[in-house]
Amino acid sequence: MSKTNLDIQLKTIPESAGVYQYYDKEGNIIYVGKAKNLKKRVSSYFTKTHDSGKTRVLVKRIADIKFIVVETETDALLLENNLIKKHKPRYNVLLKDDKSYPWICIKKERFPRVFPTRRLIKDGSEYFGPYTSMKTVHTLLDLIKGLYQLRTCNYDLAEDKIEDGKYKVCLEYHLGNCQGPCEGYQTEEDYQENIKAIREIIKGNFKDSLGQFKQQMKDYAEKMQFEDAQRIKEKIEVLENYQAKSTIINPRISNVDVFSIVSDESFGYINFLQISYGSIIRSHTLEIKKKLDETDKELLELAIVEIRERFNSKSKEIYVPFKVNIGEEIKVTVPQLGDKKHILDLSLRNAKYYRMERFKQIKITDPDRHANRIMAQMKADLRLSEEPRHIECFDNSNIQGTNPVAACVVFKNGKPSKKDYRHFNIKTVEGPDDFASMEEVVFRRYKRLLEEEQPLPQLIIIDGGKGQLSSALKSLDLLGLRGKIAIIGIAKRLEELFYPNDPIPLYLDKKSETLKIIQQLRNEAHRFGIEHHRNRRSKNALNSALDTIPGIGEKTIVELLKKFKSTKRIANAKLDELEEVVGVSRASKIYNHYHKE
Repeated sequence: MSKTNLDIQLKTIPESAGVYQYYDKEGNIIYVGKAKNLKKRVSSYFTKTHDSGKTRVLVKRIADIKFIVVETETDALLLENNLIKKHKPRYNVLLKDDKSYPWICIKKERFPRVFPTRRLIKDGSEYFGPYTSMKTVHTLLDLIKGLYQLRTCNYDLAEDKIEDGKYKVCLEYHLGNCQGPCEGYQTEEDYQENIKAIREIIKGNFKDSLGQFKQQMKDYAEKMQFEDAQRIKEKIEVLENYQAKSTIINPRISNVDVFSIVSDESFGYINFLQISYGSIIRSHTLEIKKKLDETDKELLELAIVEIRERFNSKSKEIYVPFKVNIGEEIKVTVPQLGDKKHILDLSLRNAKYYRMERFKQIKITDPDRHANRIMAQMKADLRLSEEPRHIECFDNSNIQGTNPVAACVVFKNGKPSKKDYRHFNIKTVEGPDDFASMEEVVFRRYKRLLEEEQPLPQLIIIDGGKGQLSSALKSLDLLGLRGKIAIIGIAKRLEELFYPNDPIPLYLDKKSETLKIIQQLRNEAHRFGIEHHRNRRSKNALNSALDTIPGIGEKTIVELLKKFKSTKRIANAKLDELEEVVGVSRASKIYNHYHKE
């Protein structure tokens, strides 16, 4: 379709809620979106200057536009979700429709069985779930089995068949795991009371079961049936222990879905917690790959609809970190404090942990993707014009004014490149002057790189505040590199990042990966510098004791140290041992020096 036809379409789009679909010239759907006002939303694609390259490419590929008008924004949200699943447009976030989650089934039959399943059969049975792992299902079923005696056989326990004596009790009855309804040892009313209690436990309500067991224990105790009372007491302890582990907030908070999101340059991670009677009865985290620099709000709205549909949630209220538009029939709460804020923070922590685990997996299985993500994050966090694939960090090691040295460590793609590390002995500065020392080593480093036509870094980090940074900038000015290499200073006390000509420092999130990389660079430079400084001091101290002996030169000292390894051993050596190494004359001078009366 020509640009003229697109312009006509844009002018005729209604100002209604609905879903829009973009097609390429081959007639393929390449993007589906929802809007409260179709005209404003679709027009914005063609009137705004987009920061994202992917969005610009999408707009260039649009050859045709179609739209579907709906009654409400909620209808638009649901329709968008279904269309994305059906057509899988290239530029949309794709959500997998996973049908293999486990459920707990209470079978519709006389004396219902309770068992796990991954298949939903529309036969009137009750299904609770889906759960995010079979482990959760088995934990819950083990609890139920310990509290209530249920049948596990698949016999048709019709009343006439039981009366005719068609079935005989099995081993489960003799083990005490079943009360034998197949032979009429348990009434249907009694069995259904158990099923009613089990249904509440699965929903997270332990109150009724606890009350029932406590009354039973009391009745047994009054009848002096202490063994039965003890058995019920053990069930109460099991139930209370399970409840204590699962209840994490106020039990009055029930039938609520909680959603939180963390995101980076490429992905969004949405955590979902379902709360019933103060207990988390379900937890799931969804990873969504960004296609067009979607905002957290857009990703969260999309994920809420998908997750609630996937897990068949009927909750009437949701807790979220910020306002979202998912329909008027659902109450949206943004907690600020108290138990509600506590559970939202817990969800956010789950999302962060999931993100960290994914990073660890990616780092192992796809190190290039990990490095690319780190570099993109550092570029954004530090406001750089290009990714800092090559970073160099400088540190002065000037202890008590002696043997001043400096260190330069190099990171490439976020990892130490130790073969490129360099240390410097300060040559032009007298006394402890950190600013002048920094100016010298930065000048020497980049003068050499320029002379040898070696690649320059994209980022220089100076361990120090404004003064150190200013000194380094003087050297870059002299070399004509000012503005060609990004440079920042990091002050130790508050981890402040200083930029040239900017008096206000930048403070990164203390847990951000960018700050951790910078701290790693700074610490590595400090370690490398201290190590070199210590070696210089040791060497000077070692040589100084022998240098003071008249007639003993550097060559003799080297020969002695090769043989005896230390000045202490030389001092304690016998005269004939020294003579074997350096001859009679020099051996006498050394021996006499150390054995003066």
